[in-house]
Amino acid sequence: QLQLVESGGGLVQPGGSLRLSCAASRGTLNSYAIGWFRQAPGKEREGVACIARTGGTNYAASVKGRFTISRDNAKNTVYLQMNSLKSEDQGVYYCAADPGVRSLLRCRAYGPDYNYWGQGTQVTVSS
Repeated sequence: QLQLVESGGGLVQPGGSLRLSCAASRGTLNSYAIGWFRQAPGKEREGVACIARTGGTNYAASVKGRFTISRDNAKNTVYLQMNSLKSEDQGVYYCAADPGVRSLLRCRAYGPDYNYWGQGTQVTVSS
């Protein structure tokens, strides 16, 4: 079974940047679409971005233009570059893998599509 490990979270000031990593400790990520999700305290989990198996991407409107998702198949890792961070971006960030056949060319950051999840990494944005 695929196992995912997120890293790169931490404390950053508003306007700052972080890069999150999602690495497969078991399995190969290029067989999946990979999504990033976040959950703030007291709020529902929301989709942030996703990348299809062949590289197509999709973003939530709230992060478009500020966040970039990418994958490095040689490193078996997916990244989420987060720039111009806002307090609204705070939360626990999770990466997840979608094994569905539709993940080949396109993706959506919709939680029920994903059945492999990492443990999460905390992102705090505070001045």
